[in-house]
Amino acid sequence: MSEVAGGMAVLLVRVLWRIARANFDWNEFKTNMYKMGVKSTPIVVVTALFVGAIAVIQAAPMVQQYGAYGLLGWGAGFSVLRELGPLLTALMISGRVGANNTAELGTMVVTEQIDALRILAIDPLGFLIAPRLLAIVLTLVIANIYADALALFGAAIASKAMLGVEYGVFLNGLTSGLLNFGDVAHGLIKSAFFGLMMAIASCYFGLAVKGGAPGVGRAVNAGVVASATGIFILDYFVSFIIG
Repeated sequence: MSEVAGGMAVLLVRVLWRIARANFDWNEFKTNMYKMGVKSTPIVVVTALFVGAIAVIQAAPMVQQYGAYGLLGWGAGFSVLRELGPLLTALMISGRVGANNTAELGTMVVTEQIDALRILAIDPLGFLIAPRLLAIVLTLVIANIYADALALFGAAIASKAMLGVEYGVFLNGLTSGLLNFGDVAHGLIKSAFFGLMMAIASCYFGLAVKGGAPGVGRAVNAGVVASATGIFILDYFVSFIIG
């Protein structure tokens, strides 16, 4: 465990140094933004809509018991913006983007494409890893923004369908001052950390593949587990630090 954590930390520092100097392949970055961001849109849309509806379902008994229909928008918004939106979006993208990234890099290692890059005097970290890390982080932050909007839209529809709460009442509860930009920023900060964790875990285990095709499968499994575990750990510490 300590060896893995240390290896991920070293890889992160080396990659961030290249990003800070803009020493990475921009075409690879744009390609990965399309593969990881645009192609992840359908799954994020579906997940976000149902996340908002689930938040309303969980709050419905308490709302009906106390007649606090005016606070339903605030309750749904608070849970979605600060917790459910960033966390579930990260987990869904980790299953798709993180696993795929590990498999791609692992296959390149097994087929000696990484060694070929070194022979051609091309830095693999700058050509492959830095663009992917940056693309994953930006993808997750951007995905979280529209996932929040879609989740609140789904919550408003569920409120109307299940509890008869008018859209104006829901919106008033959402924007009455109980929620502010700090709640949105809270979720975006989490998304950035989640994306960093997902990117570095998937890249590390992809580059560490040994043992041919079975090794790629083991690396994908280890990368997904490490990403999910790291996301939950970061969720706790970020929530504790920034409140």
